[in-house]
Amino acid sequence: MIPDKAPGEEVLHASGDLKKQAHIPSFEKYKELYIRSVESPEEFWGDVAEDFFWKTKYTGKFLDYNFDVTKGDIFVKCMEGATTNICYNVLDRNVHERKLGDKVAFYWEGNEPGDEKTVTYRELLQQVCKFANVLKSQGVKKGDRVSIYMPMVVELVVAMLACARIGAVHAIVFAGFSAESLCERIMDSQCCILITADGFYRGDKLISLKLIADEALQKCRDKSFTVEKCIMLKRLTKEDEASSGSLSPPVKRTCPDLQQEKQKERLRKVRPPPQVPWNPEVDLCWHSLIGGASEECEPVWCDSEDPLFILYTSGSTGKPKGVLHTVSGYMLYTAATFKLVFDYHSDDVYWCTADIGWITGHSYITYGPLANGATSVLFEGLPTYPDVSRMWEIVDKYHVSKFYTAPTAIRLLMKYGSEPVQKYNRTSLKILGTVGEPINPEAWQWYYSVVGEKRCPVVDTFWQTETGGHVMTPLPAATPMKPGSATFPFFGVVPAILNESGEELEGPSEGYLVFKQPWPGVMRTVYGNHERFETTYFKKFPGFYVTGDGCRRDKDGYYWITGRIDDMLNVSGHLLSTAEVESALVEHEAVAEAAVVGRPHPVKGESLYCFVTLNDGINYNQKLEVELKKQVREKIGAIATPDYIQNAPGLPKTRSGKIMRRVLRKIACNEQDLGDVSTLADSSVIEQLFENRCCTAV
Repeated sequence: MIPDKAPGEEVLHASGDLKKQAHIPSFEKYKELYIRSVESPEEFWGDVAEDFFWKTKYTGKFLDYNFDVTKGDIFVKCMEGATTNICYNVLDRNVHERKLGDKVAFYWEGNEPGDEKTVTYRELLQQVCKFANVLKSQGVKKGDRVSIYMPMVVELVVAMLACARIGAVHAIVFAGFSAESLCERIMDSQCCILITADGFYRGDKLISLKLIADEALQKCRDKSFTVEKCIMLKRLTKEDEASSGSLSPPVKRTCPDLQQEKQKERLRKVRPPPQVPWNPEVDLCWHSLIGGASEECEPVWCDSEDPLFILYTSGSTGKPKGVLHTVSGYMLYTAATFKLVFDYHSDDVYWCTADIGWITGHSYITYGPLANGATSVLFEGLPTYPDVSRMWEIVDKYHVSKFYTAPTAIRLLMKYGSEPVQKYNRTSLKILGTVGEPINPEAWQWYYSVVGEKRCPVVDTFWQTETGGHVMTPLPAATPMKPGSATFPFFGVVPAILNESGEELEGPSEGYLVFKQPWPGVMRTVYGNHERFETTYFKKFPGFYVTGDGCRRDKDGYYWITGRIDDMLNVSGHLLSTAEVESALVEHEAVAEAAVVGRPHPVKGESLYCFVTLNDGINYNQKLEVELKKQVREKIGAIATPDYIQNAPGLPKTRSGKIMRRVLRKIACNEQDLGDVSTLADSSVIEQLFENRCCTAV
């Protein structure tokens, strides 16, 4: 499973300085610990558990489970019998036991440059206790579900940790989702209260959250489900700072640097916020409630397997799945993965650019970093606002040492070349990370060479909402890097590659990625629908957790994620990965981004329909199309030659940056009924894509 030694060829190595101080300094040490984590999980994770407070110790097996649907109900239990509180462990323990009260927990950076706030661990604990008391005063108790629909402000972290402190279950909905999506998630989780904000700016665009929230609550009422109370944070309007209880300042209406005419023009376009609707029978003001609340709130001690949060992820049926994570296993796993994958040390400043509305933000903005007493940057804005250098400006401003972002953002910034990056020195950077999708080698090389100047290891992490934390990842000093590879499994994770018949493949191979046994942070069920949980993840191959992703293992034992199985194409009996074709297209110097879908073909079964977004200044023409087809043919083989290539100035993406391939498949087939497109970040691209469609006579 793990090779005896790391390969010596075609790999990149971390610097000697990094290896000297790394928690896991060599491949040999990684392998030794990995074997221990698989053969003696109780010992391995027991060492991790010693860093945390337990009100009572566990009594049974450390990790008990059944992955085989033919042998009974699927279950995973970790440290059954133990009691703890995750909020106590990430805040009280750091303030009182580790004496980190004055350490910065978050450097909050708003949408507008100059909109900023520093929050210490002590301040965060005080606000969490106060808001926990607010929730209790509204009748929220252990086990109740609380819906949170907020922008990237510190109060979002306060709200989720306040829930965890009293044993309530938070169900965060990304602040870019529609009223219908919010309603659907509130109703599925049967939430008793909604926490939101009046609104916020994303770049130049005003997002009126309260209007959307009110519409969602009305939709709930229309479907005979009533949410009694809605707590609203004032983000757009100014509150008396002395009594507001707010950690995030109100939106700036002006910017401190007015030297550039472009910036002046941008600021003139910012309009004052609209009147915020208010229903006194339902709505409560965050600031009024928290102002008089006590700073003392005893934590509610929770069983290890008590639910911590529900987070919704898309399902193949179209109905979102409420992924449920529990207290102890999730705490241990996010703490360990954060510490080891980012090689965290106490003087680091860490920045994950994700939104807390997604699992990356849950695990690697809130719980993982805080469990380690880390200092993080919390960013409300966009990577391209007010200009494409914003991210590197922030890196220099806060001396960020560990930086974690998505391939989508990397490819977006690649379009603008190296100059916006090289305006800033970035000398503080030590480790770069990627998350969310497989990264193509060209984007990896740009990230490594331009952003990291070939001195920062890249940890290309593979994981899912369901896994809770990283399951396949390089370790910065221990595993030599191959651009685009997720490398090896994290501790306690046992991968396998199966063929269509469920037979395990050995050596270099390609097929379905599955896991043989659980790790502490894996999901426990789909909320309210355990049957769906078993069907989705365990029924296809009994005895294995099925990721839904394809995977290739090379001759050196490195794992390469090839994309979702439903993103695999069967062309003339050959299984092709769309991710592999996309990677080949993007390697061409003219292409910034590509997306490939299948289109029915009467002879081959499926044909390849490719959408390409070109770099600035490049025009699409017949000569370029010939070059692109030749490149794919040379990289993969004649069977992978694209049948159609369409120029796509923009691709249909969700607000989190993921391409909606379902929509692209409809466009490729010229089917106008696209279904629900409410989660699209920019719906205007749809019309343009239909206008630019290739002629598909076959």
